[in-house]
Amino acid sequence: MKKNIHPKYHQIKVEMTDGTHFETKSTWGKEGDVLKLEIDPKSHSAWTGGKQKLMDKGRISKFNKKFQNFKLEKKKLNVKSSLNAYGYSFMAC
Repeated sequence: MKKNIHPKYHQIKVEMTDGTHFETKSTWGKEGDVLKLEIDPKSHSAWTGGKQKLMDKGRISKFNKKFQNFKLEKKKLNVKSSLNAYGYSFMAC
C-alpha cells in the first residue's frame, strides 16, 4: 500500500450556533482546531419547525425572466387517478 496518501484523521472541536461545543474526529483542519457552524439542528428551520428563510429571493424571478417566452402546449390525456389501499395515487389509462 502507498503511504501518506490519506488525509490526517484527528480530534477537532465543533462549536454550535448557540455556543455549545463538542469534540469529534475529522479530516478537517488541524489537531485541536475549532469548526464554527453557521447552521445546525438547533437553528435550522428544517429541524426547529420554524418558517424557512429564503436566502436567494431573486432565484425564482431570475428563472421566470429567463423562461418567460417558453410556452408549452398542453395535451389532454384520458387518465383516471385512483387511490390504492394505502392511500397512494396511481394512474390508470
